[in-house]
Amino acid sequence: MLPGAHEGGGEVHNYRISFVLFLLAAITFSPLPAACEETFDIDVVLPLTGRTSFLGQAEQKALQILERIANKTGGIHGKPLRFIFHDDQSSPQVAVQLTSAIAAAKPPVMMGSAQVAMCNAMAPLLQNGPVTYCFSPGIHPKAGAYVFTSSVSTHDLAAALIRYFRMKGWTKIALMTTTDASGQDAERGIQEVLSRPENATIKLVENVHFNPSDVSVAAQIERIRAATPDAFIAWTTGAPVATVFKGVTQAGLELPVATTDGNMTHAQMAQYADFLPKELYIPASQWAELGRGEAGNPAVTKAQQIFAEAYKDANLLPDAPASLAWDPATILIETLRTLPEKAGASDIRDHISKLQGFSGINGVYDFPKVPQRGVGETDAVVTRWNPAAKVWDVVSKPAGIPKP
Repeated sequence: MLPGAHEGGGEVHNYRISFVLFLLAAITFSPLPAACEETFDIDVVLPLTGRTSFLGQAEQKALQILERIANKTGGIHGKPLRFIFHDDQSSPQVAVQLTSAIAAAKPPVMMGSAQVAMCNAMAPLLQNGPVTYCFSPGIHPKAGAYVFTSSVSTHDLAAALIRYFRMKGWTKIALMTTTDASGQDAERGIQEVLSRPENATIKLVENVHFNPSDVSVAAQIERIRAATPDAFIAWTTGAPVATVFKGVTQAGLELPVATTDGNMTHAQMAQYADFLPKELYIPASQWAELGRGEAGNPAVTKAQQIFAEAYKDANLLPDAPASLAWDPATILIETLRTLPEKAGASDIRDHISKLQGFSGINGVYDFPKVPQRGVGETDAVVTRWNPAAKVWDVVSKPAGIPKP
């Protein structure tokens, strides 16, 4: 069995190998012969080049690690698993072209892409299948759709972050988002969270925008400074967030700064080290606990330990993009192993839609409760970057309640 366990509650599924024996199985099972005539292929659309390639390349590595693990434990119905990667070049238009070509062959499943714009562009082509797992938490598919999405929703991450701020006494908030699809989704989600009765004491003192291609946000930063917020949320990823961080540092703006977990990568923390905010908070799913026993569920802790060990064996450091691919792939592989070999897209969709009690690195999945996603607000935690230790310290309990 892959690194996720199915516990009691809801529909019960029997897997070939128990979760506790996973590591032993990975060591003792013989890999499938390389000369096998047939492989079980899954097409994956990812931004391997372009503006968001840092996400796509990290997710590709996660899938390659899982491919090796899956093939050491029997593949899928005796066939070696093979992920076939397609580069959407960080372009929604290219993502649509690739998805059209893949869907024309009528496979039961595919995966990707990595950002809101690409996944939203792909979705209309997938209304009747294949089953697709988008790696962006920023899309919100309707219940019963063939599109599933990774990790805790960006809206639920924002809810946990704002709860943390409120309970810390930081009630004057400034917000900066980009004008693209990801930024618009984030702004909608944060505005919805702020409208909740529990957040009546919080005031959005400034709300500014910028284009992802802008090379300076000095004017926006000055507006934020003038509003004297207690904390500042900059919800964008990649190069645009570097522009924001530089603006904050150059302006000498010293206050708690938060951003999305799309920036929760070791590469970015190293690249931006000279101008990172002194207090940088990032909401994330439970993978951030990394097997330290704080997740509150032994099976989740075990899944995190396996995740961390697999990355250690690959001489890599796990981070948020890796986590966005890891659980979706394990869920999909276990589903394909459980169902008959010729299962179609509707069979796969229905199976995942009913799945409960699957313990992954992001929490215990309950798809009937959280359709198309399986994990929610109570699976979110708030982290703070620790530059000395080069780790994200988890500073909240689940749902963003500050730790004592």
